[in-house]
Amino acid sequence: MSDIPAELKYAPTHEWARLEEDGTVTVGISDHAQRALGDVVYIEAPELGLTVGAQEETGVVESVKAASDIYAPVGGTVCEVNDALTDAPETVNQDPYGDGWFFKLTPTDATDLDELLDAEGYAEVCDSED
Repeated sequence: MSDIPAELKYAPTHEWARLEEDGTVTVGISDHAQRALGDVVYIEAPELGLTVGAQEETGVVESVKAASDIYAPVGGTVCEVNDALTDAPETVNQDPYGDGWFFKLTPTDATDLDELLDAEGYAEVCDSED
């Protein structure tokens, strides 16, 4: 069973989102997604300043098995990228909800987070794929 923290919001495409105290939204991929991908070997992060809509492609995560697009769970402007993943992409496998985050957005509308799945809803998505 995958780890699905209750305090996060989830997109059906397996990204998670966390609203931070400063109003930014941190984005990564779920434990379920990193397990399905296998050993992550490369991350193509979005450019700083890139403005994206919800569900727009923002980057790519590559593993020994496959490559998968990363989507923005909410619309906004990329304000920070986790550069540590360039040299240590395996961090996504080791700590998907901590040090393995991908990027941060300044959301266009923070209420868009309300459209995402809670942990229970996301667990149902994962169960339907297994």
